[in-house]
Amino acid sequence: MQNRVTVTIRGQQYTLLAAESQEYVERVAAYVDEKLAQTAAASNMAMVDCAVLTALNIADERFKEQEAAENLRRQIKDLLEESAKQKLELSECKREIFKLQQRK
Repeated sequence: MQNRVTVTIRGQQYTLLAAESQEYVERVAAYVDEKLAQTAAASNMAMVDCAVLTALNIADERFKEQEAAENLRRQIKDLLEESAKQKLELSECKREIFKLQQRK
């Protein structure tokens, strides 16, 4: 089901069709509006140029966050593998202790 959501970005209204909830679309629009405002405040450029620079900044954020997420996934995978190795080693130690106790 598609939701029709009207948002305001830099004083301009946009009506969007989205599968996501109205709250989500409004949150995304507010984020874009905030980023555009930050870019506009830092420079005196045309709105189109400001929008392109903002889009580049948002894309940069996305790629950096994707890389950070991938690094976290790798770290988790490595930790899980290490944990599995340690569990195996613990199990082997318990068997050895059991064998030694049986010899007494």
